[in-house]
Amino acid sequence: MSSASSSGTRAAQTVKFLGISALAGLLLAGIALPATGALGLSAKEAATDFDDLPGDLKSPPLSQASHILDADGHLIATVYSRDRTVVPLSRISPVMQKAIVAIEDARFWQHGPIDPKGVLRAVVKDTQAGGAEQGASTLTQQYVKNVFIEEAGNDPTAVAQATSPTLGRKVRELKYAIQAEKELGKKKILENYLNIVPFGEQSFGIEAASERYFSTHAEDLTLPEAALLAGVVNGTTLYDPVEHPQAARDRRDTVLQRMADVHDITQAQADAAKKQPLGLKVTAPKNGCITAVQGAGFFCDYVREAFLQSPVFGKTKQERARRWDTGGLTITTTLDPKAQAAVQASITQHVYATDSVATAVTLVQPGTGKILAMGQSRPYGFGKNETQINLSVDHGMGGGTGFQSGSTFKPIVAAAAIDGGTDPNTVLPAPYSMNYPSPVSTCGRPWVGDPSAPPLSNEDKSEVGPMNLKKAMALSVNTYFVQLISNIGICPVVHMEQRLGVRQANGAPLEQVPSITLGTQVVSPLTMASAYAAFANNGVYCTPVAIESITDAGGKSLPVPRTSCDQAMSPTTAATINTLLKGVVEDGTGQQAGLKDRDSAGKTGTTDNRWAAWFVGYTSNLAGAVWVGGPSHNVSMTDITIGGVFHQEVFGADTPGPIWRDAMAGALAGTSSPALPTVELAADKP
Repeated sequence: MSSASSSGTRAAQTVKFLGISALAGLLLAGIALPATGALGLSAKEAATDFDDLPGDLKSPPLSQASHILDADGHLIATVYSRDRTVVPLSRISPVMQKAIVAIEDARFWQHGPIDPKGVLRAVVKDTQAGGAEQGASTLTQQYVKNVFIEEAGNDPTAVAQATSPTLGRKVRELKYAIQAEKELGKKKILENYLNIVPFGEQSFGIEAASERYFSTHAEDLTLPEAALLAGVVNGTTLYDPVEHPQAARDRRDTVLQRMADVHDITQAQADAAKKQPLGLKVTAPKNGCITAVQGAGFFCDYVREAFLQSPVFGKTKQERARRWDTGGLTITTTLDPKAQAAVQASITQHVYATDSVATAVTLVQPGTGKILAMGQSRPYGFGKNETQINLSVDHGMGGGTGFQSGSTFKPIVAAAAIDGGTDPNTVLPAPYSMNYPSPVSTCGRPWVGDPSAPPLSNEDKSEVGPMNLKKAMALSVNTYFVQLISNIGICPVVHMEQRLGVRQANGAPLEQVPSITLGTQVVSPLTMASAYAAFANNGVYCTPVAIESITDAGGKSLPVPRTSCDQAMSPTTAATINTLLKGVVEDGTGQQAGLKDRDSAGKTGTTDNRWAAWFVGYTSNLAGAVWVGGPSHNVSMTDITIGGVFHQEVFGADTPGPIWRDAMAGALAGTSSPALPTVELAADKP
C-alpha cells in the first residue's frame, strides 16, 4: 500500500472515530441534540435518526408453550414455537440473578441504561474494524435487542433486520434502552431479560432452560447450575453443555470466577463449585403433536388447523398464526379419553401399521358436533409406516385427497327422496344390471349419459327386484338407488348433502352425476360421521367442533368457535332412515357391526376394485365412521392380509364393520343409549 493510501485510510478512520465518538457523547447523555457539521455526515444522520425514534418500547407478548387438553383436563400434547414459561423474579434463584449480571453486565446496578465505559470501548473497536461489531452490551440493551428478535418471530427477514450489525440498529437500541430503564426499572428489566433470552437446546427463558438441562425449576438452581446457564447465553451453540460439555464447563468456571471477582460469592465458594461436575439431568424437548398420547396426534393437528382457520382467533391467517406462535394457551378440547382409547384399541387389534392398507376412525357426538375421538393405523410421525396426513379429515384441515364413500352415500340419497315426499315403501324394478338412465335432472342443465358406457351391476346376481327401499338398503342394491335418483333428480340430493355438510375432501361440492348415489366421489370420515349424526339427532345437523374452551397465559377466557346446528331433514325422515339402517345391522350387510344390547344403525360401503371399504353408523348418542384402504388409492383389497387376517375380498362388513363395533362398544361402555326413533314400514317384499 502506498504512503498516500495509508495516510488517506488513517485520516478516514480518524474522521469516523471523531464522528462516532461525538455521537457516543450525545447518547451517553441520554439526549438527542441537533447535529453540527463537526460531527461528520454519518454521525449527523445517526443523531437525527436517534431524535426521530419513538421513545416507548412496545414489548410483544413473550411466546410460551400452549397445552392441549382432552375433555377431562388431561394433557394431550404441549406445542410451542419457543419453549418458554414466564416466571417472576421472585421465582428465579438469587444466585442465578447474580450470575447473569456478573458475566453479562457487572455494573448493571450502578450505571444507567448506557455504560460509558462500554460505549467508549465499542467506539474504539468499531472504528478499528470499520463497522459496528463491538456491542456496548449493557444488560438493558441486550434485553431491547431480544425484544426486537422476539417481535420478528419466525420471519427470517425480520430476524435478520433485528440482528444486523449496523450503527443504525445500535442507535435504535440505545434510545429504547433509555426509555426502558425509565419506565421499567432495573429489577423488571432483569426479570424480563431472564424470561426472554435464549439458552439453547430449544429453550427460551430461565425456567425452560432449568427444566431442559437440570429437570428443575429456576427458583431451585444451585450455584454451579446457575453459572452454567449464565455462561450459555453468550454462545448457545458454542457452550451447549449437551454437545460441548468441556467448553460449557470452562465457560461455567469463567462465570464462577467473575462472580468471585465482583464479590457476589467468595473465592472459596467459586473454587468449590468449579470442582463440581456439570450435573446435567436433561429433559428431552417434548413439543408438538408428535408427542400426543393415545394416538391423538392427528386430532391435535386438527385442533391447530381449526385455530388457524377460525376468524374468532384473528381477522387474517397471519394474525391467527402469530397468536398461535405466541402460545401461552390452555386449550381444552372435545376429545373424550375413553372414546379415544377405545378407538386406538380397536385400530390396533384389526389393522397393523405395517399393513399395505390403513384405517381411519372418527367418532362424533350427535346434537353437539363434538369430535370425541380420531385415530388411524399409520402413526403420526416421519418414519417408516408413519405419516402426518390426517386420513380422517378434508385436505384443507390437514388431510389427504379423501376417499370414495361407496354405498355409505345411499342413505343421503334416501333421505333426499323421503324428505321430498317419496314413499319409502316405493317398489322399483331394480334389475341385476342396467344402463344409467338418461337424461337425469340436476340443479342446472340435465345430465345426459354416454350410450356406449358399460352397464351398472349389483354386487351379486341374486340381488334383483322388484323390491322396496328397506330391502334395497339392507342389501345395498345399486340399481335400485340409480333408479331412485333418476326418479327424484340429482338436485334434491345436492340440497340434502349441503345441509348435511357433505362435500368433496378438497372442499368442492359434489359433482351432479347419477353415480353420486353409489359414492363415487371422495369424502373424509369426519364428513360422513357428522352427516350420519344428523340421523340420530332427529334430522338436525351440527357442524363438527374440536375446541371446548381456551384460556390465555393470564387465565383469561377467549371466545371459541361454536357448532352451528340446523334442521337438515324432518324428524320423520330421520326416523325413517333410522328404520332402514337398523335393518342393515340386524338383517343386512352390516350384521358384523351390530352392537349387543344397544340400538344401532349403519351402512356398509365398498368401492369398485376394492379401493376402499367403509362402515358408518350410530346410536342415539354417538356416530362414527370407519374407512379402510390404501391411503393413496393404490391398493386393491383382494387376496390381502389385514391385521393378520387373510381376505379374499374386503367388504365394508368384514373389516370396517368390526372396527366400528369394537370402537363404539368401548366408547359407550358404562353408558346408556336411548332407542332410536323409528317408523313402521312395509314388509321387505312387495
